[in-house]
Amino acid sequence: MKIQHVRVRRLTGTVTTDGPMWEDRLVRPIDIYPEYRKAGVWEGGTQIDENHLRITADFLEIESDDGVIGTAGPIWKECSYLILTQLAPVIAGKDPLAIELLWDQMHRLQVHGRQGHMMVAISAVDCALWDLKGNAFGQPVWRILGGPTRETVPAYASMLGFAVEDLGLVAERAQRYRALGHTAQKWFFRHGPMSGHEGLMKNVALVRTVREAVGDDCDLMFDCWQSFNLDYAVDLAGRIAEYRPRWLEECFMPDRIDSHVKLKAKTNIPLSGAEHEYTRWGFKRFIEKDALDVLQPDIYWAGGLSEVLKIAAYATVHDLIVIPHGHSSPATIHFSVTQSPIHTPYQEFLVKWNAIHVHFLKHPVEPQHGSIALPHGPGLGMRLDADKIEKEEEVRF
Repeated sequence: MKIQHVRVRRLTGTVTTDGPMWEDRLVRPIDIYPEYRKAGVWEGGTQIDENHLRITADFLEIESDDGVIGTAGPIWKECSYLILTQLAPVIAGKDPLAIELLWDQMHRLQVHGRQGHMMVAISAVDCALWDLKGNAFGQPVWRILGGPTRETVPAYASMLGFAVEDLGLVAERAQRYRALGHTAQKWFFRHGPMSGHEGLMKNVALVRTVREAVGDDCDLMFDCWQSFNLDYAVDLAGRIAEYRPRWLEECFMPDRIDSHVKLKAKTNIPLSGAEHEYTRWGFKRFIEKDALDVLQPDIYWAGGLSEVLKIAAYATVHDLIVIPHGHSSPATIHFSVTQSPIHTPYQEFLVKWNAIHVHFLKHPVEPQHGSIALPHGPGLGMRLDADKIEKEEEVRF
């Protein structure tokens, strides 16, 4: 078996939404500058009316000479370029089942691509190869990885894009997703250090509102999206500790590891992060400094399924929790069900973003009663649904 074709399909379609995709945006590191802090940032597609979002997404296909296809996506357009111009020549004509070999060769040839878009591109190729391998054997990838540790994985509802300024709506949505069976939720702060005391108190009010809405028996997580400095994070952590967050996420940009360490010494709230970190070598820095309690590598960013398995194995030596970032529910569930439940107790489910990321799939991943079930189709479940594709072109460079 040899790799015969590497192609990227650019698909356009329409997602039905329950109201606008974006109600409020999250805080961002660039928000220290007022012109950015005041700007709306809406990603993912074009809201054509109250309940419909027009999206365009790239999907990578790797096809063997005997017609077996592996699919990965959606992927960023910048990564499509890198895959077709830089990575396709590396893997063309080679055995698609030799995933470890191909990862190592891609990595070693990209001496300036150890992070960022190139590593995201390598991640997509790796995920497509795992999908191809599962399809070749007619087995779900979790079975190839060693079999399941459980039949379902609890999914925490990740509320990116939902309103956080209207506390009435916050309480309503928090109660709704609690009633759907989610035993944990994650909400995203809107304000950072440059929003002053007023913004700080709005963040505290968000935490208080969600806790009061769901009661004491629901885990709550709060995402800072890399946007705080140490003083602000210490102040906020002290004010919200009484509401018992399960964790505070990504308080600082990932290279500021010392700030994570200092905050950890000043709060009893567990810290999570590193979704914007890459490869086992990047995570090694966090682990060696005991900077985080929960590691969140993204399977489509950190180096692919192959690399996240290595990160998780290393993390378990230190008895750390690994819950991958929720960019790809289809890939992540195959990881999650093969891990010890004590090391991977949850899977992230980005409520609004998942609708975009799985829209073009024939069998999209959706929680039932707050949990994601073991998938039984072959590969990573990446078969595309022709009925959802309104327009298509093959990407060429």
